[in-house]
Amino acid sequence: MTPGLPFIDLHRHLDGNVRLATILDLGARHGVPLPGGDLESLRPHVQVMGHMPDLPSWLAKLHWMTAVLADYDACRRIARENVEDAAAEGLDYVELRFSPWFMAEPHRLDPREVVAAVAAGIAEGAAATGLKVNLIGILSRTYGPEACALELDALLSGRRHLVAIDLAGDEKRWPARHFIPHFARAREAGLAVTIHAGEGDDAASVWSALRDLGATRIGHGVRSIDDPALLDHLGEHRIGLELNLTSNVQTNTVPDYAAHPLRAFLDRGLLATINTDDPVISGIDLAHEFRVAAPASGLTPAQVALAQRNAVEIAFLSAVEKAKLLADAVTKMARAP
Repeated sequence: MTPGLPFIDLHRHLDGNVRLATILDLGARHGVPLPGGDLESLRPHVQVMGHMPDLPSWLAKLHWMTAVLADYDACRRIARENVEDAAAEGLDYVELRFSPWFMAEPHRLDPREVVAAVAAGIAEGAAATGLKVNLIGILSRTYGPEACALELDALLSGRRHLVAIDLAGDEKRWPARHFIPHFARAREAGLAVTIHAGEGDDAASVWSALRDLGATRIGHGVRSIDDPALLDHLGEHRIGLELNLTSNVQTNTVPDYAAHPLRAFLDRGLLATINTDDPVISGIDLAHEFRVAAPASGLTPAQVALAQRNAVEIAFLSAVEKAKLLADAVTKMARAP
């Protein structure tokens, strides 16, 4: 981390970042059988303990986080705790994303009410901590286009609480072209668009996210490195890249930190950033990604600072809000002992 620059996470799933203690508590409250009765026996079922064979295996770790969301208060609670935890990490700004359908599905909750509960939890957390938070709604492509249409209805019912819409899930089985009408609606509603692409599929998936869905930011985008024309396009059109170093290693999207293309993206002048993805699953926080994962990926201190500046540029914030973030970071540095 570079003093005098904001500490920002732009790609963090709140429904993939549920405290282990909260899973235990909610499981007990709602009679949900869990694979472990204490933190250490639960941990290996929720947290990655090494490399996973592939992305679907890694995503299976999410199961117990949503399995305990038996009512709307539980949804509100995990949203509030996400904000509290981000503030405790020392973040200056965070964008939290969630899929209401994914959260609602285990206990057949109403996705609209899930959206309302999450928004309430975010507001509570922000009020208590003073942390600036924005919320991104996810369409879970794994459920298919029809379910995503209903999920979009739910998200648009809480439109005033959102800054953007995302598409996440099984990238290969459900390519972006199946969701063109959904994202036309989202853009008409005034929402920005960021898309998971180039993580579980190739560079063509990134092209489709840009051309078919109108993405101005890409979640992951790792496989963009394979297409020089795409790299040129990303640079020319100032498309933001939300990179997640440890997550990408754990899912075997890249074999190790040294093989990650983040450094190459930065060298090429792309708006690449450093984020966490799902901190509890990965067993990390944003400080780990800056202090451990970034150097292991070959980043110099200057490149780390560049990634921080890029995060300010691509954040879903107004110019005034970005200027305030930068000014507050300078003030924070000046006040540091």
